[in-house]
Amino acid sequence: MRSSDSVDGGNEPETWPGAGQELDTYLDGFGQQPKLHGMLTVLFGRLPEMLDEVRQTLAGTWPDYAAFMEAEQDEVTGAAKAFVLWLIDMAEDGADSREPIGSYLELFEEVGRIQWREGREVSTLLSAYQLGARVAWRHVSSAALETGVEPDMLAGLAEAVFAFVDQLSSASARGYVQEQSHSVAEREILRDQLVDLLLSDRSDSSAVQAAATRVGWTVPRVASVVLLSDDNAMGREVLNRLDSACLPIRRRTLVGAIVPDPVRPGHRQRLTTVLAGTGAVVGHPVATEQLPVSIQFAELTARLRVNGILTDDPVFVEDHLDALIVHRDPRLLEALRQQALAPLDRMAPTTRDRLSETLGAWLRHMGDRQAVAAELHIHPQTVRYRMTQLQRAFGPSLFDSATRSRLTLALAWGPAAGSETRPPGGPSA
Repeated sequence: MRSSDSVDGGNEPETWPGAGQELDTYLDGFGQQPKLHGMLTVLFGRLPEMLDEVRQTLAGTWPDYAAFMEAEQDEVTGAAKAFVLWLIDMAEDGADSREPIGSYLELFEEVGRIQWREGREVSTLLSAYQLGARVAWRHVSSAALETGVEPDMLAGLAEAVFAFVDQLSSASARGYVQEQSHSVAEREILRDQLVDLLLSDRSDSSAVQAAATRVGWTVPRVASVVLLSDDNAMGREVLNRLDSACLPIRRRTLVGAIVPDPVRPGHRQRLTTVLAGTGAVVGHPVATEQLPVSIQFAELTARLRVNGILTDDPVFVEDHLDALIVHRDPRLLEALRQQALAPLDRMAPTTRDRLSETLGAWLRHMGDRQAVAAELHIHPQTVRYRMTQLQRAFGPSLFDSATRSRLTLALAWGPAAGSETRPPGGPSA
């Protein structure tokens, strides 16, 4: 088929077959088989009827497609004419691998893109193509029989009809997948930008709302963060299975998610179950605009877990706010410990560590010797002996409320500096 005879954008060339003499002139340069010429004439005469039948058939199951054919009548008619010319050309030349006119492949790729953008399944579109192909074949086969086309040529026409539809289907599927990939990538970029705004202390509510609208995310009244180690493969897999309302946090050293409405009934238990074994940290629920503060607390909690101060799995920040207060500034805590434990400075390091550990447990259990012995896995008499040593070292101040407050801050939320319970290489906090 001559490329100059193709339809571009639905506009017919001046020599497009219409009146009898124009069609004769067109056919003179088209092919050599009179029967195919006659079939072409019949098919062009039937095009309006064929398109109307396709439109009516689609109206029952896919009314939107029928409406498209009505609204884009020139475009659809141009595609139908291109189909007829390609069909005859293919049957005449036997070029079963020939592609349809390029501009129409682009048209049907765009149809596939629109299908994705409108949230429709590509399978429905391809089914509509198949239905249209069946209607077209009835008209093609009828025209072939009417004009006396040979059986082998009839078989070639059948193959050509469905090969044409297969290529159009492939074009639409390709456009659908391309648009899907582009949309997903663009959406993820926009979601990352929204996360950056939510975690930035320099963003305002209007910017957050605008970014949320772009990705279709409803800004919740309350939210929390979930953080994981960036090398935790199991945790990453769990994050991928979180509800789609959760926004992923993807930074170089920070992996996790923003979880909306964490205070709804049963949500904490679900998170506990889902995150078990991942070493995750679940931030305390805050108003959305307070997320920058919440993630700071979550990061501090993650550090305390790495250092062995907190051992829950997962760790919920709201359960350990007191520990965060104590450990927020490691240097300040170390200075307090040195001051509070000064009476033990003249003892050997091993003895000092054991007495500090016992004193911390004694403060946590409010002097309950049995509870202290159970926690430290020692005999109650050993507790009594160690407490006698502590009373000698501290004197009457051990029972002073102000001294006990300082000692509680220094010891009750984790191992003292120099303690054997501190992980190797961990910070003194």
